[in-house]
Amino acid sequence: MARRVYICGIDTSSLPKLTHEESASLLERIKAGDEQAKDYYVYCNMRLVLSVAQRFLSCKENMDDIFQVGCVGLMKAVDNFDTSLNVQFSTYAVPMILGEIKRFLRDSSVLRVSRSLRDTAYMVLKSKEKLQTDRYDEVGLEEVAKDLNITIREVYDAIDAISAPISLDDSYHTDGDEEVRLDEHIADTEHSIEKWIDHTDLLDAIKNLDEREREILNLRYFVGKTQMEVSDSVGISQAQVSRLEKNALAHIKKSL
Repeated sequence: MARRVYICGIDTSSLPKLTHEESASLLERIKAGDEQAKDYYVYCNMRLVLSVAQRFLSCKENMDDIFQVGCVGLMKAVDNFDTSLNVQFSTYAVPMILGEIKRFLRDSSVLRVSRSLRDTAYMVLKSKEKLQTDRYDEVGLEEVAKDLNITIREVYDAIDAISAPISLDDSYHTDGDEEVRLDEHIADTEHSIEKWIDHTDLLDAIKNLDEREREILNLRYFVGKTQMEVSDSVGISQAQVSRLEKNALAHIKKSL
């Protein structure tokens, strides 16, 4: 029993199935310029579009849009199919449908990347699909790099270039079926709000020191001089430098 799938208002399970003789007859009529035969033939072969479109279920694009673009590829395949080549129509049509969808996804990408990088990315996808034939295990990117004679870094960069960006507002479900936003689980430890507040408080505390104390702290902790070197630079004794430094640090600790 055919699985019922509605897409673009079409119940794909109800699409007619053509016999080999019916298909050959329609193709001959299409070749003779019969537009009605062409429309019916496209309609009957929409399952091909669905089978290709389902490869892109993980994309964020609307599946109706992908299906419609795939139908454009199907119509191009019908227009250009040569019945004298002794090749099944599906064998010819699937790559054209796939190419049309990939072109649509490439051109509608949120991020703009160079044409050469996009071309490499689709070479990677094509190579992976070729290597995957008749295999049960996943094709490694190292194998793809070797097949295309490029570096593994180029493979990673190419795939990354055509990957859909993720919004921090996106949600996902945990094992306990709890909905969690992505930004709640990504922490910036270097620029956290706590560190920003501490940094601001530290700057305020330093500003409240007198000019001589700020100068000594700058020479000691930012320039990296010893107390003896600071003494020579400022023109006071090392004991005075030590006392001023301790007073300044005590004032900062009290302020924080």
